[in-house]
Amino acid sequence: MTWLGIVAACIVAVFALTVIRGAPYVPSKRRDLQRAFDELYILGKKDTLLDIGSGDGVVLRAVAKRGATAIGYEINPLLVVLSRWLSRHDPKVTVKLADFWLASFPAKTTIVYTFGESRDIAKMYRKVQREANMLNRTLWFMSLGFLVPKQAVFKSVGAHHLYKIAPLQNREA
Repeated sequence: MTWLGIVAACIVAVFALTVIRGAPYVPSKRRDLQRAFDELYILGKKDTLLDIGSGDGVVLRAVAKRGATAIGYEINPLLVVLSRWLSRHDPKVTVKLADFWLASFPAKTTIVYTFGESRDIAKMYRKVQREANMLNRTLWFMSLGFLVPKQAVFKSVGAHHLYKIAPLQNREA
């Protein structure tokens, strides 16, 4: 096997392992993001958005252009490098090589964004609920593509769905 073949096999392996652990890499469309942030949740300078599976950082950069702080958690090291490079001139963007399931949310998080997969979206919602409980304040959860089963949607626009998650008192999430 040549070096090129080894490199290609490693890249395929990294993307395959990422899919096993989370959703596949699917770039967000800027037009859909603009509509979601115009009609569902209007970002401001006081907002901090956490993007779960931030991929190449397109959501992060769109958020930063609106004045909010953007933090991405990504488990694919190749996408972390790409996203950091593409976002290198924007001080409002941070990209972390992190597993969402094992990480705590930044204290200033106001909204969590994800392209969740149907197999994980309810589990993601529960994780955001636990974080809202720990932070003791309401968090917003925006999902692209998938509804959270048995949860009331606050509002939907196209394929984006917004949920308001208030902290629970004396109950497990």
